[in-house]
Amino acid sequence: MAGRRKGREGGYEQIAAHFRALISGEELGPGDPLPSMRSVCEQFGATITTVNRAYRLLQEEGLTTSKPGVGTVVRSRGRVRIPFSVYEAAMSPGDKGPWERATAAQGLDGRMAVQPPEETTAPPDIAQALGVEPGTPVILRRRRAMIGDEVIQIQESWYPLDIARAAGLDASGKIVGGILAAMTAAGLLPNEADHRVTAWVPTAEQAAELALGSRVSVLVVERVTRDEQGRVLEIARITGAADRMELVYERLPLAGRAS
Repeated sequence: MAGRRKGREGGYEQIAAHFRALISGEELGPGDPLPSMRSVCEQFGATITTVNRAYRLLQEEGLTTSKPGVGTVVRSRGRVRIPFSVYEAAMSPGDKGPWERATAAQGLDGRMAVQPPEETTAPPDIAQALGVEPGTPVILRRRRAMIGDEVIQIQESWYPLDIARAAGLDASGKIVGGILAAMTAAGLLPNEADHRVTAWVPTAEQAAELALGSRVSVLVVERVTRDEQGRVLEIARITGAADRMELVYERLPLAGRAS
């Protein structure tokens, strides 16, 4: 068999490099399964321990992931382009929120999986950002931004109780058109937003949910939305794989630009 190494065991680095080349050359594409470990053992004259180590390295690098009932498959690393302008567009009436608008523009099957909202107490950092006392009741909404059956972003958002109730954010189910449109319809008038983007190491839970290897960073986007009077309406934290998110800030005004 081609590539078989007789008389000595192929190292896990060489095995990983073999499949890395197949993936980068697109001979193996997203969702394609890797061969069984036993067949790779035969091809490279390696032990199952060595092949397992090579497969684990590919997964740590974010090139592969495990799929129940299939085994090790090539992980999709297609980037989702998220322009900041979709948030302004999402304030207008419509049936799509920012994530759905951004993915639809790229021909992707984007959807939002929504968990039931929770009335909870604000942790100190969220309370400070909202301008309320620690322990003040707030509404927490948890969402998952999906493409097909893949989780691309983990989203958590906190709202003051009166804001959430006025905009219907304390009700279960998807907010048709998105949160910003619901606020606008309720007369809350979102006026400005701060975005802070940080690269971070994912927790074990985040890595598992996002199908990440341990060597893939996440981007954490914290968005603070305010009304015309400067009151904070929402604190949102969005966590996604750094190799799958492309945050785009286009045509930003530059005050004082020389003529």
